[in-house]
Amino acid sequence: MQVVFNMDNMHICDQESEKMRLSTKGRYAVTAMMDLAIHETTGPVTLADISRCQSISLSYLEQLFSRLRKNKLVSGVRGPNGGYRLARPTSDITIANIIAAVDEKVDATCGGDEQCGEGETCLTHELWCNLSKRIYSYLDGITLEDFLSRPAVQEVIRRQAQADSRPVEQVVRVSDRTD
Repeated sequence: MQVVFNMDNMHICDQESEKMRLSTKGRYAVTAMMDLAIHETTGPVTLADISRCQSISLSYLEQLFSRLRKNKLVSGVRGPNGGYRLARPTSDITIANIIAAVDEKVDATCGGDEQCGEGETCLTHELWCNLSKRIYSYLDGITLEDFLSRPAVQEVIRRQAQADSRPVEQVVRVSDRTD
């Protein structure tokens, strides 16, 4: 089953632009953006650093960051100390923004539109559309800043900092951020 986000009050999820499918692409994009948010205070972050720390293929990150750049969530910095920076403050980027930027579609309905089975809406279609709306609303209500401040996320940041080849002082606690 896929999960669809329908952002309006329609009972039928039939507008392609309102759907998001959460797959590896969406999860990796969110993970990469979190890594970028954590380490960006010391300057641009390279995709090679994100790739190494988060175990995401460099070529896959290049594809994701192309889309993130087109959607103005990140900006590239050229040169020997180049890399990527967030294009907006962490408080202005939601998890839903990131997932949508990489063209993900989430569809909790049985068919993704009103044609569930025999060419008609199924008995439970409205239930799955409403679930999709709630999931979208949940992800749209969480910013990178919000997520960075969670104690469990802070613990992962500390653990990764110990294993990361980047200096520990590059890891920023949310209380230290000045966005």
